[in-house]
Amino acid sequence: MKNNWKDLILLPVMLNLFDGNTNVTTQTGAGQDLAGEMKTYYSDYLIDMAEPELVHDQFGQKHTIPVNGGKTIEFRKYDPLPKALTPLTEGVTPDGQKLSMGVVTATVKQYGGFIELSDMLILTAVDNNLVEATKLLGSQAGRTLDTITREVLNGGTNVQYAEGQVTSRAALVGGDADPEKNHYLTVDAVRKAVRFLKVMNAPRINGSYVGIIHPDVSYDLMSDPKWVNVKTYADPEGIYAGEIGRIEGVRFVETSEAKVFTGAGAGGRDVYSTLILGGDAYGVTEITGGGLQHIIKQLGSAGTSDPLDQRATAGWKATKVAERLVEAYMVRVETTSTFTA
Repeated sequence: MKNNWKDLILLPVMLNLFDGNTNVTTQTGAGQDLAGEMKTYYSDYLIDMAEPELVHDQFGQKHTIPVNGGKTIEFRKYDPLPKALTPLTEGVTPDGQKLSMGVVTATVKQYGGFIELSDMLILTAVDNNLVEATKLLGSQAGRTLDTITREVLNGGTNVQYAEGQVTSRAALVGGDADPEKNHYLTVDAVRKAVRFLKVMNAPRINGSYVGIIHPDVSYDLMSDPKWVNVKTYADPEGIYAGEIGRIEGVRFVETSEAKVFTGAGAGGRDVYSTLILGGDAYGVTEITGGGLQHIIKQLGSAGTSDPLDQRATAGWKATKVAERLVEAYMVRVETTSTFTA
């Protein structure tokens, strides 16, 4: 993540971005250079800002992006062996078994954004403005990468509408005066999703399944007497980022970035996705090891495209892909909520 030879490769691209670009953040002042130590600090800061947003990446298989490894990544999975129910014959060696491996391929793509800072702005408050720009860029990077994974997961084939009372998203009811007609998330809906994962022999993650839930939906679920708040865990070690509690063998992680199908329910009610996940259900590329870079271009680094050293940039670039690996290891539970997003 240090600004070394990779910056030299990026330079021609950044020069093109300077041409005719009017989106320059300006203020009265003049320019100042960045020391190498400052570059290192800001680069690390970007990673720290991005990681808390990556809720949907937490529970997938993590795969690094090797240098010169090409644009296609392979996620490999081995098929289970059948039961060996035939008794062995004394003195006779049985036939050997073959490994059967499935391969899921995906093509990595690049994403990114940057902010241009004028020399006048940098002179007046170099640290504050660059830190604030980095914070905003880090948040943008985190939300972007998180959303990429979220959309892939929510494209899964296994969907359960509330407790199963209806068969389509458009039939989900919310806000009705009769509570029996509303399709909010209940403990029974969670139990049915868990039952599906158990039947499919989906592996658990650290002994439990995991749910990714929106705050509007967790509000409804937490009213159940079986709910165990994370603050009351007997063993508080190993709590996930965003974890709020557990019920029926599912540990729930809360995020406002959980998928919402706006106005898709009955009467235009918002529909929320709660993902119930088993282990190895999906794979993601890691943000470390070149997956996410913070790129600083100093004043004057654009050469003749910036002849008066008037523009510097701070930006990020990420190489990313997420892929569902085993559809049977995840369930999307769609419900309405007491609230509407």
